[in-house]
Amino acid sequence: MNIIEIIEKKRDNRELSVEEIRFFVRGVCDQSIPDYQISAFLMAVCINGMTDGELSVLTDAMAKSGDTVDLSYIDGIKVDKHSSGGVGDKTTLAVAPMAAACGLTVAKMSGRGLGFSGGTIDKLEAIPGFRTSLSEEEFTRFIKRDGIALMGQTKNVAPADKKLYALRDVTGTVPSIPLIAASIMSKKLACGSDSIVLDIKCGSGAFMKNIDDAVTLAHKMTAIGESGGRRMYAIVTNMDQPLGRAVGNALEVKEAVDTLKGKGPKDFTELCYIIGSFMLVAGQKANNTVEARKMLEATIENGSALNKFRRFVENQGGNPEITEDYGILPSAAVKRPLWSPCDGIVTAIDGEKAGAAAVSAKAGRLSKTDKIDFGSGFVLLAKMGDRVAKGQPLAEIYAPDEKSAEEAEKRLSEAYSFGNKAEIKPMLLAYTDGEGIYFDKDKH
Repeated sequence: MNIIEIIEKKRDNRELSVEEIRFFVRGVCDQSIPDYQISAFLMAVCINGMTDGELSVLTDAMAKSGDTVDLSYIDGIKVDKHSSGGVGDKTTLAVAPMAAACGLTVAKMSGRGLGFSGGTIDKLEAIPGFRTSLSEEEFTRFIKRDGIALMGQTKNVAPADKKLYALRDVTGTVPSIPLIAASIMSKKLACGSDSIVLDIKCGSGAFMKNIDDAVTLAHKMTAIGESGGRRMYAIVTNMDQPLGRAVGNALEVKEAVDTLKGKGPKDFTELCYIIGSFMLVAGQKANNTVEARKMLEATIENGSALNKFRRFVENQGGNPEITEDYGILPSAAVKRPLWSPCDGIVTAIDGEKAGAAAVSAKAGRLSKTDKIDFGSGFVLLAKMGDRVAKGQPLAEIYAPDEKSAEEAEKRLSEAYSFGNKAEIKPMLLAYTDGEGIYFDKDKH
């Protein structure tokens, strides 16, 4: 079998055989296919897509390219949650301990930042001492004892995806629906959870810019999961502007902790309740999302979610005192405001441009070898719908040096638009529960 012929076949939009796809995945893992040919294949898929049959085989081959985590000996329904990625999306840091405080078993595998979207692993590693490189024994022990653990993708779990994930980031192939679906679901299937809740972001700050593409991705990932024997829920949520106010790793950790204390931004708090509610229903801890939301709200009010977060951080080597002393977290050397250029109402904050500003501030990566400055990023002081005056600060920018701060200021200023009225969409745009797709809250 010849990789050049496989690339040409996909370039010409012809369907690949099971054997050809498995040959490609094996070549990725054993390094018999060089990066430049893997990149050519990824671009062909990005341009021409994949059939459902091709996608199913690709995902299965990626999931089986390494070890799988066996959680069957742990009592209860194990629930995983995954986001397709968005600017300022630190949801796992808050919703996982909230759900675990309700008695749910949360077994999660997460990745690093990809493109303009930050990664959960990067955010957690901003906590001094926090380890995401867990052994399988540690991972399962923490889950069994405390109901929550999170690990980074190891070399032995879906190694094909780890290689493809890194190359997609630097070859312009991040937004491909088949590649996103295969990447996410290969890790989910390998991680051993019984049920999976998917958060598909939609809008300027997400890889899926419109509702049709987001729903397509939701359907594809749901079908992959169900074929793998998982109970699936998928929700489509609004990402027309950065989520919450903080963008940047240590800054987002602070905001997640504030949320666990009941002091988080309204939009981020609402998303945590939405996702957490579906997680509790998926894990059969609640009969419906209304009941589930009340349970989640109670964990904030009684402090059990914050206590679960502290235990989670301590288990994985981090300093739990960060919940009381934010000064323990990394901080940036340079801080500067972004001033409003006019009077008016903020009508838009382009998420992708805001993500580019975070990368300029060194809070994200331009290439897979770039190092992140954990204290960098920005905090939005004005969001969509807010009225501002000329000269009023729109945001605070944090960067390691003046040059990075200046570039981030320029890019973030380009993300803002002003006018007389802002059209703000609801957080929940659509969802599926295995029976169908819903575009309103009637069934929810």
